[in-house]
Amino acid sequence: MTSHSSNHLVWFITGTSQGFGRELVRAVLQRGDSVVATSRNPQSVSAAFSKAADRLLAASMDLRDPAQISSVVANALARFGRLDILVNNAGYGVTGAVEEASEKEIAAVYETNVFGLLRVIRAVLPQMRKQRSGQIVNLSSIGGLTGLPGWGIYNSTKFAVEGLSEALAAELAPLGIGVTIVEPGPFRTEFLGGSLVKAANSLPDYEATAGKTRASALERNGKQQGDPAAAANAIVQAVTSPNPPLHLLLGKFAYDRFHQKLDALRNEMETWRDVGLGTDFKS
Repeated sequence: MTSHSSNHLVWFITGTSQGFGRELVRAVLQRGDSVVATSRNPQSVSAAFSKAADRLLAASMDLRDPAQISSVVANALARFGRLDILVNNAGYGVTGAVEEASEKEIAAVYETNVFGLLRVIRAVLPQMRKQRSGQIVNLSSIGGLTGLPGWGIYNSTKFAVEGLSEALAAELAPLGIGVTIVEPGPFRTEFLGGSLVKAANSLPDYEATAGKTRASALERNGKQQGDPAAAANAIVQAVTSPNPPLHLLLGKFAYDRFHQKLDALRNEMETWRDVGLGTDFKS
């Protein structure tokens, strides 16, 4: 795991210009740790945390550019000598029915939420393997555990993060590296505001499903129950604990929604159990 000779850890956090990313940088610096904070606007990050400049490396990083990612990781290692905790926080949502979203809109959100996350993991892993320690924290969503109308494309990116993270955890455990998947419900970040992409196309047939999701995103923006600062503190507490969880649900909405899913899954499995189990060869 993350522990090394001192309690001082080096974090690498993506998407730090606002929301969870910004709050995580704050929480980590308050803890006395060092942080590599990447964003498309590193100047705003440097300005916000100028008092801790000796422990902060703010870097511009485009998740679509593997060479730039490698270069930022190299600079981070040159500055701090090691990387203890990677937080893949950068990501955004798309609303619209699965049929409404365009090829371009779908490709763009995968580029950030899935391929960008993979690129950063693959750039950081050689160092963590060398150290035989580290923790990878992937920001998913309650939308990575259960699908909702109007969020299908976003759901699919977060379901991808869930699957690769679970497999990664099994691959990395023997090497002393842990993985935590964070699944927040609605939090008062820019997720439903400036960060949200709405599919340009809309079809009347989806008005009662995906259409409702679009409308409610506008209404709920700024009124979400979750406190981003409290979320950042919870993430830091969980991943610096002796046994970090593989899954970390955040907020009552996420807990309630996931329990509904578990109950529905269990009931369906039992209902169709005999049909499903009848498909093996009879020995």
